[in-house]
Amino acid sequence: MSRPMIEISHLRKSFGQIEVLKDISLKVDRGGVLALIGPSGSGKSTLLRCMNLLVVPDAGSITVGNRNFDFGNSGQKPQTRELAQFRSRTGMVFQNFNLFPHMSVLQNVIEAPIHVKRMSRKAATELAMMQLEKVGLADRAHQSPQTLSGGQKQRVAIARALAMEPEVMLFDEATSALDPELVGEVLQTIQQLAAEGMTMVLVTHEIAFARDVADRVIFMRDGYVVEEGEARLVIEAPAVEATRTFLSHFHKGTAAR
Repeated sequence: MSRPMIEISHLRKSFGQIEVLKDISLKVDRGGVLALIGPSGSGKSTLLRCMNLLVVPDAGSITVGNRNFDFGNSGQKPQTRELAQFRSRTGMVFQNFNLFPHMSVLQNVIEAPIHVKRMSRKAATELAMMQLEKVGLADRAHQSPQTLSGGQKQRVAIARALAMEPEVMLFDEATSALDPELVGEVLQTIQQLAAEGMTMVLVTHEIAFARDVADRVIFMRDGYVVEEGEARLVIEAPAVEATRTFLSHFHKGTAAR
C-alpha cells in the first residue's frame, strides 16, 4: 500500500495550562477526504492549524507528503524557510476570506505564486485564470473583491489556495461566515475538488455534506478523538454515545437518513 498523504502521530498542544490536543493520531490517504466534526472547543481548528504549522505542536509528529516534522524534546522547531516551503504545499481556506481589498480578484490569486514560488507574472496569470475558471469566477477576475458576494469571495479564496498547487487542501469552517443561501456554491466547489482527487481535511458543521463528500469522519471532543470511521457509518450509525448526542442536535434525518 502507498503511504498516507497525511499522517499525524501522538500530537499534543497546550495553550498555557489548557491542553487542547491530547495524543491525536490519524491518517489520510492520498486523494482521501477527512471531515472533523465535534462541538466548539473540541480542538478541531487547532488540529487543522497544526497540519499547516500555523500552530506548532508541543509533541508528536506530522507528515504531509514527503515532509516530516517531529516536535517535543527531540525535535527541532522548523525554521522560517522550511515553514514557508511546507505551507506552500498545504493550502488553507479559513472562515473569513482574508482577501486584499485594494487588489483585484486576479491580483489576489497571483500574489503568492509570484512572490512565494517566484513564478513569472505571465505564468501566474495563466494559472490564476485556470483556477478562477474552476471555481466559476473567471469573468470576475478584474473586479474588486468588495463587489462580490460572500460565497464568491470564499471561492476566490479557494482559487488563491489552489494557485499554489498544493498537495493538500485544509478547510476551516469554510461556510460558517456565509449567509445560508450562499453555502451551496462553496460546498459545490469543495465537492468538485473531492471528485478530482484532491486530498482534503474539512472542519465543518455541515453534517450532511460531511456524510456525502468525506471518506472518513473523526468526531472530536475535549481534545480527544472520540470516534473515527467511514463517514456515512459514523454519521448514520455512530457507535459512541457522545457522537450520538452531538449529532442529535442537527436536523432530524441527518444522522439517521
